[in-house]
Amino acid sequence: MKFQSTRGQAAIVDGADALINGLAPDGGLYVPLVFPTIDFDWEKLQDENYLQIGQLILSTFFDEFSNNEITDFLKSAYRDFDDSKIVEIHQLDDKRNLLELFHGPTLAFKDMALSLLPYLLTAAVKKNGSSKTMVILTATSGDTGGAALKGFNDVPQTKIVVYYPSVGVSKLQRQQMTTADGKNTHVVAVTGNFDDAQKAVKNLLTDHRLAQKMSAASLGFSSANSINIGRLVPQIIYYVYAYAQLVKNNRLSAGEKLDISVPTGNFGDILAAYWAKKLGVPIGKLTVASNANHVLTDFFATGIYDADRSFQVTSSPAMDILVSSNLERLLFDIAGSKAVAAWMKDLTDKRRYQLDDFSLSRLQDSFNAAFADSKTTAQTIQETFQQNNYLLDPHTAVAVSVNKDFPSNRQQLIVATASPFKFSETVLKALGKESDNDPQMNLNLISDLSGQRVPLAISGLFDKKIIHTKKLAIKDLLTDLNEALGI
Repeated sequence: MKFQSTRGQAAIVDGADALINGLAPDGGLYVPLVFPTIDFDWEKLQDENYLQIGQLILSTFFDEFSNNEITDFLKSAYRDFDDSKIVEIHQLDDKRNLLELFHGPTLAFKDMALSLLPYLLTAAVKKNGSSKTMVILTATSGDTGGAALKGFNDVPQTKIVVYYPSVGVSKLQRQQMTTADGKNTHVVAVTGNFDDAQKAVKNLLTDHRLAQKMSAASLGFSSANSINIGRLVPQIIYYVYAYAQLVKNNRLSAGEKLDISVPTGNFGDILAAYWAKKLGVPIGKLTVASNANHVLTDFFATGIYDADRSFQVTSSPAMDILVSSNLERLLFDIAGSKAVAAWMKDLTDKRRYQLDDFSLSRLQDSFNAAFADSKTTAQTIQETFQQNNYLLDPHTAVAVSVNKDFPSNRQQLIVATASPFKFSETVLKALGKESDNDPQMNLNLISDLSGQRVPLAISGLFDKKIIHTKKLAIKDLLTDLNEALGI
């Protein structure tokens, strides 16, 4: 399969180059040159496991890899998951189904793709006959960093660099990142928010002078953020799997439409659902669930994307984002590269852009959008526990809350993006329970409430030595990166 840039000013590349580059040279994101479709056989797929469905999706988008290679990637990627099924579907009531994507090593949905990306990326480098060491640049609002550090931990011919905001991440997220002990890891707290960190990563990835120095040192850049096509494609797998399982469990008839609600920040997870729909999965409405940083809610209502607003630190930090990068891929799908390039230039120059009426109506045909503030999120955690005996994390709670704003007679899939163990203090506060200064004690309290053991992935996490203590201003990241790479 060939891939093109959303901004139309970069060369068409194959899958290996798209994986390696991460970001296209013109600043755009890679999308298929011709988007594929699959005639899904749900009677067959309902009896296939996650890895088998993964094989179908990955081979469709990355045909440069053999079936045997893809099988090996999938088996290796998911062997450390806490659940043999990899994902679980929990029936909340007769209409609502929770897609649990938090059974990986860092207890968040980012594990679904970031456990697989190292295998895709290193294989792509080999396909291209390169001997370069790949430097994986990553900005994180909390979850991506931990998952990327885990996924790339001591992977040969890679270095993983993570930038996270110094304020807003949970204690557990910070502990996962600052204790990363791989010899190829470099973690820095930045004095700014996620948008600042993400902008810095994009600038570094497209810095031609830096690229020349890297090349001379036999180094190359890629990204573990969802701007990388290798992050996005693996996320399609779980939507196909979920639909097949709902058919198997008689929650859906094959061909019946499924509505999906997704906690949304950088727009990658919900874009994967949209791409699953384009592939051929019978999906109805997609609901974009935001927190108090509701730039996307306003955008889908008005067609005006306005990032020139105050940044809110909320109880759902992985969604504390004002510049939603993957939205660019959706805009390309509805309007093409010329319009996208103009809108992205306006976003850079003016911090805002406005769609034409036709483009907005196309978006509204497929998407709902609403938001829940931190107070509503806490109420949803409490209500769901009282009524359904189920503990939500604050991100999933946003989606559960927003989903109520759009009543539907269809089956609904709500994406559960993180474990409540990962945000124990927020969950305990929502339940009116007093949290402890000892993070391990809070995990034990969540265990008692949920009736589930503390996941092995975080058992003993707070006993680990903190290795990464660096905190820098955005302006100092380039100098620090040069020093870290020895160039």
